[in-house]
Amino acid sequence: MAGFNKVVTSYTQALKGLENGMTVLAGGFGLCGIPENLIKGISNKGTKELTVVSNNCGVDDFGLGLLLAKRQIKKIIASYVGENAEFERQMMSGELDVELTPQGTLAEKMRAGGAGIPAFFTATGYGTPVAQGKEERNFNGKTYILEESIKGDFAIVKAWKADTYGNLVYRKTARNFNPLVATAGTVTVVEVEEIVEAGQLDPDEIHTPGIYVDRVIKGSFEKRIEQRTTRAKQVQGV
Repeated sequence: MAGFNKVVTSYTQALKGLENGMTVLAGGFGLCGIPENLIKGISNKGTKELTVVSNNCGVDDFGLGLLLAKRQIKKIIASYVGENAEFERQMMSGELDVELTPQGTLAEKMRAGGAGIPAFFTATGYGTPVAQGKEERNFNGKTYILEESIKGDFAIVKAWKADTYGNLVYRKTARNFNPLVATAGTVTVVEVEEIVEAGQLDPDEIHTPGIYVDRVIKGSFEKRIEQRTTRAKQVQGV
């Protein structure tokens, strides 16, 4: 990288500074919009004892599931166990520390972290195990619980397009948690499908300003589908 140019050309460069015991925020929802090559890079790097914050943990052999299989994750803060049988097995056996968090609360925790807000009150989870040990306060006759925000040592993000300054555009549902994750990392690394020169993106179409981004790398993607359901072909006249 030089000056405002945030482009790196290897995943070794992209993940420089990631160490054992760090907190990693990962964008994506299911397998949609996950930074799949950055996750593979962490797997290959062998970084362990990680705390991972993500909506879920991929599937057994793809996405964050790769890190689970190699026991690189110590704790995960997520809202959904989902399709990952190994995630479920490690959680139920006590091998993995899991903090299940309502999905909207998880999103707001990262948004607040990126905005410099240390904590916020929400009614979600009140009266359930989610509220155990948390401060409660009444506002206008309704009880809320205090949730602390989340920041990470590293944020790994998938976007559709970036310019060399790190301004990002996401594509459709792959946007999901990625913009929130991008703001909440001490170091934010983004992999994209296309990199253009600074000034080539329409400012009105930029979802994440480059000020939040430290490194950008162009990757190629499998874009695996978590579950595919198809309709039987209709035979004419039937």
